[in-house]
Amino acid sequence: TMNRISDIFSRVGFAVADGPEIEHDWYNFTAMNTPEDHPARDMQDTFYVVDAPGMLLRTHTSNVQARVMTTRKPPIRIIAPGTTFRRDDDATHSPMFHQIEGLYIDEGVSLADLKATLMAFTEDFFGQRLAVRFRPSFFPFVEPGAEFDLGCPFCSGRGCNLCKHTGYIEIGGCGMVHPGVLEHCGIDSERYTGWAFGFGIDRMTMMLH
Repeated sequence: TMNRISDIFSRVGFAVADGPEIEHDWYNFTAMNTPEDHPARDMQDTFYVVDAPGMLLRTHTSNVQARVMTTRKPPIRIIAPGTTFRRDDDATHSPMFHQIEGLYIDEGVSLADLKATLMAFTEDFFGQRLAVRFRPSFFPFVEPGAEFDLGCPFCSGRGCNLCKHTGYIEIGGCGMVHPGVLEHCGIDSERYTGWAFGFGIDRMTMMLH
């Protein structure tokens, strides 16, 4: 599934980027505009490396975004697939899971570009046009931010147990890159805008198969 998603985005000009799974706090949190007192930094949410101050198991592949933004000049168009780690362990969450994130930064990039890209991707991935819904949500690294929902492919939006009878299934988060993230990474936020998204590959695999 990861390869399938990567192939779809590669065909429309996105490069595949990679980064370390054991990461420094700065790339994982600080560069992503995450405050020092944010609950995501707490021990109950993040795996920290013993006897290695500031090092942790990455909680998302956003660390790859930070590394790309600090080493390349816009335009930037990448996807970052990989394994991520969080202290989750229940019926619907695993402490190790897989994400793919996308990042596009250039002059004049808008939220409409993001929605059009996600609509085209989901149609290619599932082989059918599904409804797309953005719900306003908060993430430190995007503003405005949204949860990205997809019309349930199992019931065609009519409502079933898998979509909890809502007709939609949450895929991930997305939004316009926060100016603070651009500034942290040395990109002029007055000149450039960008969008980013993050999907759970495990969920996409279950939906596809």
